[in-house]
Amino acid sequence: MTSPALLHRHQSSLEGVINFSAATPLSDGQRASARQRFYCITDHFGAHNGNQDTQYSAPRLVRLTYEHALSEPSRDNFLRAFFQAMVLSIEGPGAEAEAEAGDYEDLRSPFFAFADYLLDNFFLPLKASTRRTPQPSPAFHSAIERVQAGGVQDFTGTPDRVSALRGACLIRDRHRCVITRSFDMAEATNRMRIARSDSALDDDGTLLQEHDSFGVLEVAHILPHSLMKTDVGSELSPSKQAALAILNMLDDGVVHLIEGTAIDRPRNALTLTHGMHLLFGDFLVFFEPVCHTNPHTYRIGSFLPEIIQRNQSLPVTRTLYLSHNQTIDPPSPRLLALHRAIAYILHLSAAGEYIDKLLRDMDGQGILADGSTELDRLVRLGLRGWSGNEVC
Repeated sequence: MTSPALLHRHQSSLEGVINFSAATPLSDGQRASARQRFYCITDHFGAHNGNQDTQYSAPRLVRLTYEHALSEPSRDNFLRAFFQAMVLSIEGPGAEAEAEAGDYEDLRSPFFAFADYLLDNFFLPLKASTRRTPQPSPAFHSAIERVQAGGVQDFTGTPDRVSALRGACLIRDRHRCVITRSFDMAEATNRMRIARSDSALDDDGTLLQEHDSFGVLEVAHILPHSLMKTDVGSELSPSKQAALAILNMLDDGVVHLIEGTAIDRPRNALTLTHGMHLLFGDFLVFFEPVCHTNPHTYRIGSFLPEIIQRNQSLPVTRTLYLSHNQTIDPPSPRLLALHRAIAYILHLSAAGEYIDKLLRDMDGQGILADGSTELDRLVRLGLRGWSGNEVC
């Protein structure tokens, strides 16, 4: 079994070396050969997984990340990065020749280091920082907070911007949760105070009645705005740059949709109840398109236990609301597809459960009686500017 220390050294050596960026597309022959070799390598380590001290399947994580990349150019970029990490030419001798030469076992250390690189630089920080978008404070309170903060950090998700985002999403989504259709309780209360309680209307002109569902609604980012968080006068940290590079590999060119302040635009946000916000941010609820003729109709699925799914009326099919004349961008189908791909990778590789345990350890809830936990992974998460307690 490869030691954790050796794996970490190999993983560290990958930083600044792996290139997930776009390149010339592979030819059909190159792609077929590289894909066959890739599957032979992942199958080898899936069948001879000596990394049993971890609770997620590293071979499956690597394989699923490739398979859930959203386009052929994205998968080409992943294959280039994979063979670069293995220190192999993408135009190798072929899977059969490599297998006969017995080369695969020599790849054990870089293979598991590559899986850990994906986990530590993308899946772990992303899951740690997407649990819930902080809800905006009232304007005056936000101003006081900024004065007291003294400009400690330049956060693209400022209170004013997130407040504006929440307002835009509420208007676009007609003051309803896009999943449960619960009407915003604060808005309903305000309308009932202005009009008589028995004559208040929703955004479609329908009477609000006692049998309707009401709830506390929140703005939920599809991809977290902490991806664009920087310190004053600095660029994104190397860890954030690595996360964005891997994100861009999953969907070639997608980063431009969320760069800078674009992370806080309505196309990257949904209106959800508090409970659905937590589940969506934890990649336990996802949106799957069901109709190509209407790009905004989705089957909303879940990886929750069946009893809880039924309790939450999931799965359910919803057509998202559009603002009048589409003056407010609808939720981006591309970003929702990326969120769904990440959800599937986390679930099917068991990396999601593994990360949840790590985050419980960070909160002191899961440390064993002997004090053991993967402290090095948690420490690295904090040192890179991510925190499991920073739910943004």
